[in-house]
Amino acid sequence: VQLQAFGGGLVQAGGSLRLSCAASGNTFNLYGVGWFRQTPGKEREFVAGIHWSTSTIFYGDSVKGRFRASRGDGANLVYLTMNNLKPEDTAVYFCAARYGARGDLSSSQTYAYWGQGTQVTVSS
Repeated sequence: VQLQAFGGGLVQAGGSLRLSCAASGNTFNLYGVGWFRQTPGKEREFVAGIHWSTSTIFYGDSVKGRFRASRGDGANLVYLTMNNLKPEDTAVYFCAARYGARGDLSSSQTYAYWGQGTQVTVSS
């Protein structure tokens, strides 16, 4: 599977932004798709994960109630709608995919396929 994330940008605190992740190739057998974010010097942080066959969605604690992950109708698109953004949400955001069922969807180490990141900057 190939992934491409886009939609990042600069937004003021309290604003909203929607990221998109386009998946191509073999998406039929995917187990999960996740959103992660990373700032310099820190490990990738789990943002949201989608169990592909059931569309069950899980969120990281820091974004619960503010961010919403969803799948696009028909196409292999995954969205991350980010509301009430805070300066601490500033990061490079990645989408990732995995075929295997072993391991927690929130663990970045269980994902083998990554898209290029898209920068989100939230100004105070």
